[in-house]
Amino acid sequence: MSIIYKTRTQLVVETIREKILSGSIKAGQPLRQAALATELNVSRIPIREALLQLEAEGLVAFEAHKGATATELNVSQVDELFELRAMLESDLLASSIPNLSYETLEEATAILKQLDRALGTENAANKWSELNSKYHNCLYSGSDKPQTLDLVNTLNKNADRYIRMHLLWAGGISKAESEHNEILAHCKNKDIDKATAVLRKHILGSRDEIKSFLLERELANA
Repeated sequence: MSIIYKTRTQLVVETIREKILSGSIKAGQPLRQAALATELNVSRIPIREALLQLEAEGLVAFEAHKGATATELNVSQVDELFELRAMLESDLLASSIPNLSYETLEEATAILKQLDRALGTENAANKWSELNSKYHNCLYSGSDKPQTLDLVNTLNKNADRYIRMHLLWAGGISKAESEHNEILAHCKNKDIDKATAVLRKHILGSRDEIKSFLLERELANA
């Protein structure tokens, strides 16, 4: 088994991310770079780089006159985001399947192989998240519904921090892998009903696991 070497910045990212997701850093709490550098025994440079990465993940926000703060993870937001995704993405997939070419399906197959290789690499959740979006958009590319696709991409940006959290904390990667393969197999068979049913299960199952994690987190910090 190969050894994964992590940069100092990546170790800082993982430490601060864990503190936010576990609730030891509260929503709205300022993230003082000097204090974090002292606590983690590093210079301010990896702290700054880590906070910028966590901002991209949606876990940190930079505000004028306030600096970096931890963002809120909201259970009710999860419901709305993932139910909208399930509805709109099922519609996109149903519209897309009859128009998916052999080449597009082969592209989706290649992306799934990249997803598999991304596991266990440094910054795996970021790479996996990007490839996950690429895979879904590939399957929706035959829909000819650009406005719906734009809406879905906006929803996915808002849902991204929850998706990453699911990947990192709730074992979401292994479950997603089998469902991705199942969806693709139904797309290749042009079976719209089965493909959309698995897609809905895929999205709403993530919702349920994320909500469960957040509720347990709230109870632990009550």
